[in-house]
Amino acid sequence: MISAVILAAGESRRMGQPKQLLPYGRSTVIETVIENVLRSAVDYTLVVLGASSRSIRPLISKYPVHITRNPLYRSGMLSSVRWGIRHLPSDVRAALVFLGDQPWITPEIVDRMISAYRKTGKGLVFPVYDKGGGHPLLVDLKYRQAIAVLDSGIGLKEIVSLYPADVLRVSVPFPGILDDLDTPGDYRRHVLRHRPKS
Repeated sequence: MISAVILAAGESRRMGQPKQLLPYGRSTVIETVIENVLRSAVDYTLVVLGASSRSIRPLISKYPVHITRNPLYRSGMLSSVRWGIRHLPSDVRAALVFLGDQPWITPEIVDRMISAYRKTGKGLVFPVYDKGGGHPLLVDLKYRQAIAVLDSGIGLKEIVSLYPADVLRVSVPFPGILDDLDTPGDYRRHVLRHRPKS
């Protein structure tokens, strides 16, 4: 079974408001992320909440996803990755770690990564555009323990450098894998760039 772990626990300090709740297309950023994941080949979806859980949980409870709240979200993104992986079912083989502020990551990109994982058996798969690596990152859960002891100051990307022989870079024709939303300027710029077609 392949799982998605959607990280939506951050405090959105630079945005000044919960970025997951910003309008995007016909709904919000976090809803669009969830909808894209649900339209992909992912079998199980877990959303990790934190700072704005009281606002986000009611909004996403209508979706067939599992929701958990990371009480350690102030410790940084890696704490939410660890929390999410710890709360996956035991039969999950691999997890795609999604940022909760990339609503333009399409099901086609997700499916390409899952297909590459299944064909090659590589344990660390991530999309690349013009030599730049982006999200989501697919991690085989043989790395559960390795993730548990990663340096929180470096984050999940450290695992890619620790196990280079098990890394697969999947080329995608979409620069949006490199983008996320941190500031109001990012939001204005990227929403215009990646605006969904109505």
